Amino acid sequence: MTSLWLDGRGESSSPATEIPDTRFDVAVIGAGITGLCTALLLARSGKRVIVVEARDIGAGTTGNTTGKLSLLQGTKLSRIRSKHSDRILRAYVAGNTEARDWVIRYCEQHGIDVQREDAYSYAQAAAGIGDARAELAACRAAGLPADWVEDADVPFPYRGGVRLPEQAQIDPLPLLDSFAAELKRHGGTIVRGSRVEKVSLGTPLRLSLERGTGQIAAEHCVLATGVPILDRGGFFAKVSPHRSYCVAFDVPGDITRAMFLSTDSPTRSVRYAPTADGERLIVGGAGHPVGRSSDPADSVQELVRWTTLHFPGAVRTHYWSAQDYSPIAELPYAGPILPGVQHIWVATGFDKWGMTNGVAAALTITAKMLGGHMPWAEAFAAWSPHELSGLSSALQTNLSVGYHMAKGWVAPSVCHEDPVEGQGVVTGPPWHLRADSVVGGVKRTVSPVCPHLGGIVNWNDADLAWECPLHGSRFAPDGAVLEGPATRGLTPSDRTNN
Repeated sequence: MTSLWLDGRGESSSPATEIPDTRFDVAVIGAGITGLCTALLLARSGKRVIVVEARDIGAGTTGNTTGKLSLLQGTKLSRIRSKHSDRILRAYVAGNTEARDWVIRYCEQHGIDVQREDAYSYAQAAAGIGDARAELAACRAAGLPADWVEDADVPFPYRGGVRLPEQAQIDPLPLLDSFAAELKRHGGTIVRGSRVEKVSLGTPLRLSLERGTGQIAAEHCVLATGVPILDRGGFFAKVSPHRSYCVAFDVPGDITRAMFLSTDSPTRSVRYAPTADGERLIVGGAGHPVGRSSDPADSVQELVRWTTLHFPGAVRTHYWSAQDYSPIAELPYAGPILPGVQHIWVATGFDKWGMTNGVAAALTITAKMLGGHMPWAEAFAAWSPHELSGLSSALQTNLSVGYHMAKGWVAPSVCHEDPVEGQGVVTGPPWHLRADSVVGGVKRTVSPVCPHLGGIVNWNDADLAWECPLHGSRFAPDGAVLEGPATRGLTPSDRTNN
């Protein structure tokens, strides 16, 4: 399962990059768009910066995104408006506008291809028209030149929607590669294939790498890891992790040019992408809370059926998925991990719009670190009274976490089935749980207990991975950690055979 953007690159199989020095001004954890943009901005200012990445550049959410740079974001603006003032809404849009324009300028200056296309938030059925109309009202309150389009002349169901002209879409990997190359020219260091397991407080901070392979000292640390890998600040309880899926198709004939995102369910995201082998159609959707879907593979197949129905002759070429984090009060977080703590910084809660929110977070954090201020930063505050509007969502989210914690420990006791190819099951009494999976003819057994906060993992039959339903940690069949907040894998068992 490789995204259209990552195809042909492969994971770095080399050992972790040797660290030429162990003392830096800033250590950035995560080499996606947020981490690399933050590191580059700081390196440009003269800071000695190191980026530490557990896998490879873009291997996480950025390399598995749809690559949209749009201020029209489904129903995002109307959801913000339902919880906050129009002033905060305009600040959010201003931050995304500055980030979008910054990326476009960067791409133009560095010869990176950008497609400028209109964006639509549209209703697939009559039930979605109200949400689409609310998004139009929110766009106008934010000062965006959006209009209502009754008929978009597309091959799929369309009952009217909002159009915002001149948005953008890109392949995110050339952008990340350019960030990395410029970062190195400014003296920055990138360490790949090494996971940070702990950050110890002190002056300087000390970052401990996995399995005792090294330690890095830095005055500042930026956690650009999706959800922060440190529990300080409790951000794992302030965001809700979601998994979503994309499929790329080779389509005979014309491909829809504009970017589309439905306001009603099931979600449908549509864009085209130029490649060396011709244009591809990218269709996204089938999302679910991490670890809480009984059959994600079936939802992905439904996405494929939808595409081949409306684009006859479409042939699937790529399939991938990504993880995103929805904030309790709809606004992203970019700032100190705790109020008044000005040496550990977090960036999360981008709610599937990291191509703009991630860059806005980088601009916000670097401005604060260097003694400046972005005029729209209030909408990105890591700690703010505006979060009070999300208290009911937070309560609901964490009650659900408690339910899935209890369910995970009790439900396996009644399950005795053995997994077949592509499946995984958790079995046994609470005092002797085991997680068995079969992938590629290899049966593996690991402990199902997530090392983050003790949740019991569930199997994702679309991604062939274990997922924790509490806070979104993900693990490979052999237990290796794929996604945080866990920094250690599931404990393996010796019951592994062919």
